[in-house]
Amino acid sequence: MIICHCQRITDTDIHGAIDWMREADGSAIITPRKVYRALGKTPDCGSCMPLFLSTMRSNDKLGVPKILRDMRGATATA
Repeated sequence: MIICHCQRITDTDIHGAIDWMREADGSAIITPRKVYRALGKTPDCGSCMPLFLSTMRSNDKLGVPKILRDMRGATATA
């Protein structure tokens, strides 16, 4: 399914980019900008962003890396 008409990005493209980034760096924070860059594209009008984000969120590998999940609850030591 085409997600971004301006840049001709499909849901398969988005999932492939997320999978590739997660495999390359398991602790990476994956953002829409990083997905666009991984695909060699840049956002244009932005009207696709709600669907783009929804597609990203449907990918099982998008979640916050385990190493970063408990950072908010961690206490600082001086």
